[in-house]
Amino acid sequence: MIPRYAREQMVSIWSPETKFRIWFEIEAHATDKLAELGVVPKDAAKKIWEKGKDAKFDVARIDEIEREVKHDVIAFLTHLSEIVGPEARFVHQGMTSSDVLDTCLNVQLARAADLLIADTDALLAALKTRALEYKMTPTIGRSHGIHAEPTTFGVKLATYYAEFTRARTRLVTARAEIATCAISGAVGSFANIDPLVEEHVAKQMGLQVEPVSTQVIPRDRHAAFFATLGVVASSLERLAVEIRHLQRTEVLEAEEYFSPGQKGSSAMPHKRNPVLTENITGLARMVRSYAIPAMENVALWHERDISHSSVERYIGPDATITLDFALARMTGVIEKLVVYPDRMQKNLDATHGLVHSQRVLLALTQAGLAREDSYRLVQKNAMRAWNGEGNLLDLLKADPDVSKALPADKLEAMFDLGYHLKAVDTIFKRVFD
Repeated sequence: MIPRYAREQMVSIWSPETKFRIWFEIEAHATDKLAELGVVPKDAAKKIWEKGKDAKFDVARIDEIEREVKHDVIAFLTHLSEIVGPEARFVHQGMTSSDVLDTCLNVQLARAADLLIADTDALLAALKTRALEYKMTPTIGRSHGIHAEPTTFGVKLATYYAEFTRARTRLVTARAEIATCAISGAVGSFANIDPLVEEHVAKQMGLQVEPVSTQVIPRDRHAAFFATLGVVASSLERLAVEIRHLQRTEVLEAEEYFSPGQKGSSAMPHKRNPVLTENITGLARMVRSYAIPAMENVALWHERDISHSSVERYIGPDATITLDFALARMTGVIEKLVVYPDRMQKNLDATHGLVHSQRVLLALTQAGLAREDSYRLVQKNAMRAWNGEGNLLDLLKADPDVSKALPADKLEAMFDLGYHLKAVDTIFKRVFD
């Protein structure tokens, strides 16, 4: 985790203090149910809660114990016994380390997902506001980076709103799939602990029972979770790349907000660079990179091994913290995005009417010309306009083969910009209603 790209609320989910608090709650809830089942004394279960619920677990002390015993859960349980006293012997009855570790990890991932869903909601709100603001602002649509046909800047933003709506759905699904609990003991057989304990802990921790845990929760769940984060990050990158392109000097249809006192280059005082979206592009690469090791964690040996453990100590915090930061940063970019409608119109006009070529092509076919002939006539004049020999409308009017099929007034009607915007209301209704 890099502090530069981290926000406090998400970071706190992965702090040692939070982890040990969750470990305690898992153990204490399990002990409560064991007491109800008559396995441990009820007074002992009560004492464990009384001593532990407000305790400040000493991370340095736990680390000190772990250096000796070489086992993190045992180190925690030893420290817990120092806090609770003799009743601590009833903690962890019939449980194995993975019961604590896996259930805790899934609690943390579920909490992280809640923040990511909230982040996505904020980004969706920003996209909707700006999309409505520029709903009917004409701009050029591009394919292969080349001018294609007109659209609106609002429609551009609406496409991202739709995409992040899907991203939100994926995050909700990923959260539901990861939020499971396993308290099943060694090799998941429940030999030394009643399945009712697992059900109780799951309910208390806001989780579902893992149907079959082989001492570990199956890692296909985690692979799906981190793959989802990678897809969301890819959507962020797509939006970031669009903004970076629009900010290029030759385009300059929109740009990141440049604050008073901000400097773009140590060498060139004139620079205003798209540094925020470039940063998001880089962060997206990192989030995607965590999906592969998560998938490689799926194939563990037999009922369990710990080859996944070191991986998850990295990717759990790093992937969620990084995506949280990137989503928040993108929300700020969209909220403050500076838009230049006049430049959009200038760029629309830059190709001398070429953006209306398809409509002329279709009109010629409807006037009786073969499609191949229609295409040849329009392309011939379009290439002349492309080469600076005039605007497309005038060139078409002067072409006898074209004017014979389409008189001047009909040709002029083909160059109406509003024609390309007639479905904007339909698109917005589909996206926002």
